[in-house]
Amino acid sequence: MSLRISTLRQTEAGISTLQKRQVEMAESQERLTSGKRVLKASDDPAAAARAERALAGEMRATTSQRAVDASRSAMSLSETAMGDSLELLQQAREAMVAAGNASYSDQERQNLAEKIKAIRNQLLSVANRTDGAGSYLFGGQGATTQPFVDAAGGVAYRGISGERRTEMGTDLPLTVNGDGVFMTARSGNGVFKTSADAGVSKAWIDNGQVSDPAALTGSTYTLQFAVSGGNTTYAVLKDGVATAVTAAPYTSGQDITVDGMTFRISGAPAAGDSFTVEPSASSLSIFDALDRAAAQLATGGRTSAQIAQGNTDALRDIDQAMAQMQGARAVAGEMLARIEGETSRLADQKLSAQTERSNAEDLDMTEALSKFANMQTGYDAALKSYSMVQRLSLFDYVKG
Repeated sequence: MSLRISTLRQTEAGISTLQKRQVEMAESQERLTSGKRVLKASDDPAAAARAERALAGEMRATTSQRAVDASRSAMSLSETAMGDSLELLQQAREAMVAAGNASYSDQERQNLAEKIKAIRNQLLSVANRTDGAGSYLFGGQGATTQPFVDAAGGVAYRGISGERRTEMGTDLPLTVNGDGVFMTARSGNGVFKTSADAGVSKAWIDNGQVSDPAALTGSTYTLQFAVSGGNTTYAVLKDGVATAVTAAPYTSGQDITVDGMTFRISGAPAAGDSFTVEPSASSLSIFDALDRAAAQLATGGRTSAQIAQGNTDALRDIDQAMAQMQGARAVAGEMLARIEGETSRLADQKLSAQTERSNAEDLDMTEALSKFANMQTGYDAALKSYSMVQRLSLFDYVKG
C-alpha cells in the first residue's frame, strides 16, 4: 500500500513540475517574441508605471510634432505668398518710376494704370490664398472665411485680426494676421505724412525726413502760401493755430524745417495753395495705395506738378507697403527657424521618453536567452524524471 501511495504522489509531483515548467517556458517564449520584460503590470508594478509615464510623454511629443508640422506648412506657404507679393509690388514700383518720364503721354500713363490694376488684382488673389485644406493663410483667427473682399470702396478685410496658434507647449502660428500685413502699413515716411491740398496745380511736396527727433511734436501743420508783388511767402499753422512763421520767403526746392521735420516744396505755389504735414498712422492699405496710383495715372490733362506729386505719393506708399511686407516676411522666416528648433526639441523629448520606456520594460535578450536555455534543460530533466517514475511497476519491485 505504501509503495502505491508513494508512486502516485511522485507521478502527481512530476506532472505538476512539468506543467509549471511549461508555463514558465511559454511566458519566457512570449517575452522573447515581444522583446518585453514587462508584459502586464503584475510582472513589475514599478517598471510598468515608469513605462506608462514614458509612453504618455512620447505620445505628447508626437501630438506636438503634428502641430509643429502644421505650423511649418502654414508659415512656409505664407512666406512664399509674401515673397510673391513683394515681387508684384516691385513691378508696380517699376511702373511708377516709368510714369515719371516727362516725355510720356496721357495714353502711355493710362497703359501703366492698367498694368497696376492687373498687379493689384493679382495681389488680391495672393492675399486670399489657402493652405490647400480650406484655411486661408492670412485669415487671422477666422481662417475659414475669405479675408479680403473687393468692395465698392476698395478692398476690405473681413478676417478676424490675430492668429490661430498651436497648443501652449509649442505656441506657434497656424495663420498670419492679414490685416497687419496688407492693411496697416505706416502712412507717409513712417513718421509724418506730407500732402498737397486740393487745387494745388503748380507745386508739389516731397516725402520729407526727420531732422531732429527730439523736436517732434505729433501735431498737424499747414503751410499756407501767399503771392504779393511777385514774391511768394508762406505761413505755418500748428493744429490750425498760427505760429511765429507768418511770412517766410519761399524758394523752390529749398529745405523747410518745422519742429524737427524737414521737407521740400518745389514749383510755383499760387496764392491760397496749402500743404499739410501730419503724423504718420498705421492705416495704409496696400490695395488702396495701388488704387490711388492707378487712378492718378489714368487721369488725363494734369499739370507736370500734379504728375510729379502723384508719382511721389505713389512711390512713397508702395515703398511703405513693401517695408511692411518685408517685415512680416522676416517674422515668418524667424518662425520657420523657431519651428526647426521645436522639431529638434520634440525629437529629443520623444527619444528620451522612448529610452525611458525601453529601460523600464524591454528585455535583456542575452540574459533572457540564457535563462530560456536553462529552463529547457530543467524541463528536459523533469521530463526524464517523470518518465522513470512512469516505468515503475510491481514487477519491477518483485524483481528487485
